[in-house]
Amino acid sequence: MTTRSGISRRKLLASAAAVGAATAAGGVFAPAIAQNKPLRVGILAPRAGIAAAPGENGIRATQWAVEKYNAAGGIGGRKVELVIEEESSPKDTIERFSKLVQQEKVDVTMGIISTGVGLALGPVVEEARALTLYWDGTTQDGVDEKIPNPKYLFKSCDNECEAIMGSLLAIKYWKGKFVKVAGINPDYSYGRNNQAAFIAMLKRFGIEHEVVTEQWPKVGTMDLTSNVAALKAAKPDLIFSSLLFADTPIFMKQAHAVGLTEGTKFVMPAAGWQHTLMKKEFTPEGMILGHNTLYFDNPKASALAKEFVAWYFKTYNDYPEWEADRAYFTIASYKEAVEKAMKAKSGAWPSQEDLIGTLEGLSIESLGGKSSWRKDHIADQTYVQGLTTHKNKYDFVTLQDNFETMYSTELQKPSGANFWEWIKTAQFKV
Repeated sequence: MTTRSGISRRKLLASAAAVGAATAAGGVFAPAIAQNKPLRVGILAPRAGIAAAPGENGIRATQWAVEKYNAAGGIGGRKVELVIEEESSPKDTIERFSKLVQQEKVDVTMGIISTGVGLALGPVVEEARALTLYWDGTTQDGVDEKIPNPKYLFKSCDNECEAIMGSLLAIKYWKGKFVKVAGINPDYSYGRNNQAAFIAMLKRFGIEHEVVTEQWPKVGTMDLTSNVAALKAAKPDLIFSSLLFADTPIFMKQAHAVGLTEGTKFVMPAAGWQHTLMKKEFTPEGMILGHNTLYFDNPKASALAKEFVAWYFKTYNDYPEWEADRAYFTIASYKEAVEKAMKAKSGAWPSQEDLIGTLEGLSIESLGGKSSWRKDHIADQTYVQGLTTHKNKYDFVTLQDNFETMYSTELQKPSGANFWEWIKTAQFKV
């Protein structure tokens, strides 16, 4: 693969590795130098295209956190500077990561929403030896982990957590009330894995079912009329959908227009990415909707989370979704790791190795609740799903008061486990 500037991937890896080696050897992490310089945090996030909304949510949450940190003296006594680059295609994002590490000399990199980008970038991060914390990206190929023992890379929860939770709630709420099952999911690994996970969970609990149709629109498809027509013709009792981009509210609007939302049960565990666009006029009450790791209207939210939501609305006249929590978790856990490591070193600035060791097993309170890093560098976080209601002050649906909260230790396969085998034996709570 050759980048647009003509730099081969091999050369890019080699140069990034050289920078990483110099960094690890002591350069910018020497206490006498580091603590007199701003702390530079690189951000890779989409600001255009179908993932622009979550990208902006993550950037805004990071900026909010940094403003608070800098007002209180920064991180470890160093004021924080953000250097933001675009996440787009894997090739271009790798090139921008290299720019952050080599030219911008960032101390740490955060961001990444797309698993496709995360999977491609992961080996580059390890070669560069540059501490990197993903917001929402993984290094999964399908459900298989391709970098099981990273040193410098920390990754999001597995992609299937929300599908497992949505499946458990469908079984809990509607067991015996549906047989004909349909799916409409984005035509790439995330959508296919989530649909497969839902069916595997029905089998795991012995739920009688018949799959009457599976629809696979390509990501970014905005005209879903043929898919909706196929769903309508199949007459399902329940539709499972992991749609989560801008096509999500369009699907609901088109489904409503043909009467598909009347009497059909819906499980949409990732639709919270588009929550303010899920308008009451076409989104029914009583469907399962997931807000992943941040539910903005959670009455049990921490004071910090309520402060953030109030700031977000005042600043943007909008309400944040879960990418804000993923981004806040990475910057807040990094800050905690820096300050814990400095305390252990009598105030000296920590090396990357110090920070990595401190991050492993570290637990903090993020915007959405308890969040932590496993020893294998995969996140554990708090998930929220429930049944929708129109009884609120908004023009979009929210969750009924009895919504469900689960920690990802109940939803995520253990380190090194095979996902499909784990489903067969895991002790799920229904």
